[in-house]
Amino acid sequence: MQKYLSSRGYMLILSTNGYDIDVELEQARNLIGRGVDGLILRGDCHHQALRDLLAARDIPFINVGIYNPTQPHASIGVDNEAAAHRAMMHLIEIGHRRIGVVSALQRNNDRASARIRGFKRALAENGLDLPAEWHVEVRYTLDDAREAARQILTGQDVPTAIACGNDVLAYGVMLEAERRGLSVPTDLSVVGFDDLEWSRHLRPALTTLHVPTDLTWKGAGEYILARLEGYRVPNHYEVDYSLVIRESTAPPSQKMIQ
Repeated sequence: MQKYLSSRGYMLILSTNGYDIDVELEQARNLIGRGVDGLILRGDCHHQALRDLLAARDIPFINVGIYNPTQPHASIGVDNEAAAHRAMMHLIEIGHRRIGVVSALQRNNDRASARIRGFKRALAENGLDLPAEWHVEVRYTLDDAREAARQILTGQDVPTAIACGNDVLAYGVMLEAERRGLSVPTDLSVVGFDDLEWSRHLRPALTTLHVPTDLTWKGAGEYILARLEGYRVPNHYEVDYSLVIRESTAPPSQKMIQ
């Protein structure tokens, strides 16, 4: 994003808010008061007051990381529900029937909620349940992901696979599985989401959903500049995802099925 905007004579100013829409609103007011040309917002969970302010000031903005053509607000990203559905279907297609989920916290995070819907829809379509004790929501940290894996993998009845809402969560699950003496994927298959750079370098390398982040953010920048230059452009852009199958998933062993 910064590289693209710099090439067009614009500067990127970054603010983070930890999924707190009240903080985001104050940050946006601050930036608008200092004369920013446009805003790129993460997801579509925002204060209505922020949308009203942007409309009143006629400031172009786009929601990044989601594709939601049912909303009037511009968006660019993958269909998170469909992508998560594909990831879960991979586990089901290779034979898993007992599958857990480690996801991000859903509060003010529409991407996390959409991915959970996709996971659950794939399970339901195949007559499979997601027991409450096999679904844990955590922050995007390795420590929290490891704690989630401990909760899910404690007890006699445990899943043979875990679908994760982010690659970082998948890393934590794999680390905890190793600590407990489990082999990935022989004893536990793990699938992630995002295809971060580390995912292909792990051993075993992580099966995950590849999301073209560079294309998404550059596209957001192109949308804002096109609006600033007075062009009429489409409001919604869907970015393709792809399932990248690596070493962390395999059919459940006979021992796991029994």
